[in-house]
Amino acid sequence: MGIRAIIVDTAGTTTDLNFIQDVLFPYSVKALPTFLEHHQDNFLVDACVSDTRDIALEADADLPRVAQILQSWVKEDRKATPLKTLQGLIWKEGYAQNDFTGHIYPDFIEAIQQYHTQGLRVYSFSSASVEAQKLLFSHSDGGDLTELFNGHFDTRTGSKLDKQAYSNILNTISLAPKQVLFVSDLLGELKAAAAAGMQICQMVRSDAVKTGDYRQIHSFNELSLQ
Repeated sequence: MGIRAIIVDTAGTTTDLNFIQDVLFPYSVKALPTFLEHHQDNFLVDACVSDTRDIALEADADLPRVAQILQSWVKEDRKATPLKTLQGLIWKEGYAQNDFTGHIYPDFIEAIQQYHTQGLRVYSFSSASVEAQKLLFSHSDGGDLTELFNGHFDTRTGSKLDKQAYSNILNTISLAPKQVLFVSDLLGELKAAAAAGMQICQMVRSDAVKTGDYRQIHSFNELSLQ
């Protein structure tokens, strides 16, 4: 039973973690107070504000306080869905204003083009919202890559450290676990995907990556699907 689909992590796997930490995160931290003020009447933004109050157990938090909570979550790298949703909306404005482009490793750009030609399905799974992923890949250094993807998944599917999230993805794409390869730099994610029965491979792009006993590659050029 051969590989029919590849699921890729984003930060540290398809895009440089430094781009996320040094460009996108600081941009969202700076923009949050003004963004919330200007878009508080938007239904989606209002829902995110309410969810933030609920998660923080601060039902009476005013808008500046909500912004402070969200900013602290960014610094903690908290995987909270309202934060990720708002970051996606903020980054959308940033991309539209050409404040930055999305960094994508050249080896992945080349690889996904090959996968598409070969008829392999490609999905991304990230703690960033689906909207943020689409923005990253549509405004990438290599141009618009979204046509080469078959879909995207985020924390609404489940935690990336939870086996159930990967089982949910398998149910959605209607493939057997052994037909799917998951590529990530993080051991906890690989362990969860393996528990769901997926084939796994660790991306090790720097010496800072904590490695385990899984198959390892240093770029997508080294990835064998045999």
